[in-house]
Amino acid sequence: MGIVAGLDSSSAFTQIVVCDADTGAVLRQGYAAHPVDPKATEIDPQAWLLSLGEAAAGGLLEGVQAIGVSAQQHGMVPLDQQGSLVRPALLGNDKRAQVAAADLIDALGGRQAWAEAVGSVPRAAHPVAKLRWMARAEPAAAQRVAMVLQPHDWLVWQLLGRPARRTTDRGGASGTGYWSAGTGSYRPDLVELALGHQCALPEVLGPADAAGTTPEGLLISAGTGETMAAAFGLGVGVGDAVVSLGASGSVMAVHHEALADPSGMITSYADATGMHLPVVHTLNAVRALRGAVDMLGLDDLESLSELAMKSTPGSSGLVLLPYLEGERTPRLPHSAGTLTGLRRESMKPEHLARAAFEGMLCSLADAMDVLRGRGVEVRRVFLLGASAGLSAVQAIAPGIFGAQVVVPQPADYAALGAARQAAWALGVSQGTLSPAAPPRWQDAAVQLLEPGDELAVGQAVRQQYGATREQLHPGAFTQGY
Repeated sequence: MGIVAGLDSSSAFTQIVVCDADTGAVLRQGYAAHPVDPKATEIDPQAWLLSLGEAAAGGLLEGVQAIGVSAQQHGMVPLDQQGSLVRPALLGNDKRAQVAAADLIDALGGRQAWAEAVGSVPRAAHPVAKLRWMARAEPAAAQRVAMVLQPHDWLVWQLLGRPARRTTDRGGASGTGYWSAGTGSYRPDLVELALGHQCALPEVLGPADAAGTTPEGLLISAGTGETMAAAFGLGVGVGDAVVSLGASGSVMAVHHEALADPSGMITSYADATGMHLPVVHTLNAVRALRGAVDMLGLDDLESLSELAMKSTPGSSGLVLLPYLEGERTPRLPHSAGTLTGLRRESMKPEHLARAAFEGMLCSLADAMDVLRGRGVEVRRVFLLGASAGLSAVQAIAPGIFGAQVVVPQPADYAALGAARQAAWALGVSQGTLSPAAPPRWQDAAVQLLEPGDELAVGQAVRQQYGATREQLHPGAFTQGY
């Protein structure tokens, strides 16, 4: 069918993969860092274009027929009536809108009202909260806002030559706080509630739709957010959950319907295929491991993993509740981490090391159970992040999660997902693919880990963890919402 490219503009860099449209085989790759501090909370979007141009240098895109765009989520690009930037784009890591998010929750009548309206409860990261912050902190700039885009919307618009039509996709729209994955429609009243006036919003395209064609004849697909693109690049489907191990953690799964959750623990995203991606976040994941590294005076996570493997399941009775930064799932914002089960025989470094791994994974299993409790099927668990390669994680995770664990080979799955979307849109435009079925690409190279005989042991560890959590935070998953 041809050659396609996927472009992933993350918070720190642009990665481009050029792929065979039929098989997904990677033919060429390009990379460039953004010319800004990666911890910046606002940015001139032109930096994304500079990075894109550098990543595509040397004829990387020669022969490419279609491009898909993935980009960091929860950024907000405010434009005026002429399409010019009102102020630098606000990024997802900007926490200035925390008070604004709380104001919006109260203004609509509480967390349940938001969950029912758009499938998520406002946080500082959401564009709807950023609009509220602008209206309060920069009222003159807020008055000039006539159109709001997200990073992938803006990049697609630029690639197409800034046409009058501006577009987004279901995945990106579902992270705004003013589009509902359940109804498939915007809530302009929530934009007005936040900004103080109405403004234009991009057209939401279907998964296989094209955003347009450049004057040179290059097709640009709808694009999507990084989370949705990565899921598409991995090839996850119904029955699959994806556990992401960063400093904080998340569990997402493919589901056939949007899930409105009055507790706010589930964020109801749409995916890049027409399905849904309910996500549950935890504030603490690998940061609990790094805390244990510091506490034990070790050099790195690999040393912690080696030490943990000298202990036994259950850590000789030690249980670590890893709520070091408070916790979002369960909702315990003012809690602290707790280490229990201290006895003379358990007070050894290897037991603490293992308790850190078991606590992190049990906390993520709790998050997964939030999804399972709403009818989400989980047969396989994809484990992402550098820490997924640690021997202790791989030994403990299958029993804790009670499912087959899949550890994909490291790759830029967001860029691959964007390329796969481009191949889909190209195939539909040529009449070789159906809008109802994406191209079947080769599966990612993975390592498979089965729970096997460790299943009963892992469930006993979870029972020990759950009993401790319930004793210290009774009703944490059922009260206080």
